[in-house]
Amino acid sequence: MKLLQIDSSARAGSVTRRLTAKFAEQWRASQPGGEVIERDLSTTILPLVTDDWSATQIEPSKRSSAQRNYLSASDRLIEELQVADTIVIGAPMYNFAIPSLLKAWIDQIVRVGKTFAYGPTGRQGLLGNKRVFVITARGGAYEKGTPSEKFDFQEPYLRHIFGFMGVTDVTFIHAENQLREGAGSSLAAALEQIGNVVAEQRYQLSN
Repeated sequence: MKLLQIDSSARAGSVTRRLTAKFAEQWRASQPGGEVIERDLSTTILPLVTDDWSATQIEPSKRSSAQRNYLSASDRLIEELQVADTIVIGAPMYNFAIPSLLKAWIDQIVRVGKTFAYGPTGRQGLLGNKRVFVITARGGAYEKGTPSEKFDFQEPYLRHIFGFMGVTDVTFIHAENQLREGAGSSLAAALEQIGNVVAEQRYQLSN
């Protein structure tokens, strides 16, 4: 079993980094022999999507060395995603959405022929049966049914983009109100939820 741990905060002591580390720690304990692949986006060179991205439309054997070099980062990130059974993503909320580092990672992995394809019946996601856990830290609260829900451009986007690639088993763990009173209780609830989902996953895999 393989866990891909992705951190997208540029802050070394961020809440999401603490929570993804706890998730990985508990996952290791529950999966003897399992492997954790760590991907820190703050230390990863993430190329911009330029005109060179058109190389993704070219048959691999016909790409130039420059085109292969340009796509090498995308190839590496997609391979990590493909081999993982479980993915945990630390995603702080910045200005109601995701960090630019996480968006840059998404731009590298959403790739025709690799994570999605078009066929006679239309678009098809290619990532297969994986579980994704997104751990967020938010200054406020954006619970469903509240007036502030409409300002959450984080969870709906991430659900959509993973669904586009064929992954529909996506669980969100929110540490909300981190800039307000009640930050501690929300953080404790997120830690408890992490323990519960890791234990649940271990139970499902053993049955």
